[in-house]
Amino acid sequence: MYPAIFSRTYPVKSAAEVFHAIKRDGYGGVQMNLSSLGLESLPTNLPGGVAEQAGVYARASGVKIAALSGTYNMAHPDPAYRLEMRPRFSNVLLAAERMEAPVVSLCTGSRNVHNMWEAHPDNATTAAYSDLRRELDWALAAAEKHGLALAIEPEPGNVIRDAQVARRLLDEVRSPRLKIILDAANLLSPSQLAQQKEIMAEATDLLGADTVLAHAKDFDAGGKVVSPTTGVVDLQWFVKMLSRVGYDGALIGHGFEEAATASSAAALARLCQGE
Repeated sequence: MYPAIFSRTYPVKSAAEVFHAIKRDGYGGVQMNLSSLGLESLPTNLPGGVAEQAGVYARASGVKIAALSGTYNMAHPDPAYRLEMRPRFSNVLLAAERMEAPVVSLCTGSRNVHNMWEAHPDNATTAAYSDLRRELDWALAAAEKHGLALAIEPEPGNVIRDAQVARRLLDEVRSPRLKIILDAANLLSPSQLAQQKEIMAEATDLLGADTVLAHAKDFDAGGKVVSPTTGVVDLQWFVKMLSRVGYDGALIGHGFEEAATASSAAALARLCQGE
């Protein structure tokens, strides 16, 4: 494993600046967001050369682009919204191909129309799951044209809310292009800390073979996101479980302030080394 970071942790808006910062702080990889290149995360148009330039800077700095963010609310209750987002998502796929990012990350969405990461009582309905499936089928067909994988993350506020539902989805879709992002913190709630080792072990057993990205988010006893290894999430155990199932990709920190980027890189590097 190698330490990586969300590009939008840095407030800069150009490829030169963001890759300089990532390399300076000691990261070996990045989950990119087009907002770091001065664009919308899902842009209405993709100017020529912008994504290619990001790839050039990544290679020159020795920083691997592990993934590009393509998140939008794939379970939004309004079909017009989902159709409106498809051309924007297609631009993300094109950008990923041009910058040589192998994976585009997704949000499996929520019936909450105001925040795609927030829970809603209707997320567990057959209708929400069916809408997500239709959107995912379209996205997978689009990704195939670009030779890309798509990655979903089990999150409590989304339709794919846990490892069990994610496994069901993978088994139904049966696409080699559909992969998993595992985030230890998003497998837990503060009330589940006493069972976190068992929860992480079960998730990696169910999903480890399909995992292409690992997030190392941490939170404190009150649920506030903090720098990795400074909170209550047992990230050492999480890394051990990932290693047990053969995961050897990016360990991506996020959710902390820019002031903590260098110290977080060092903490992630120690985790990757088994410390």
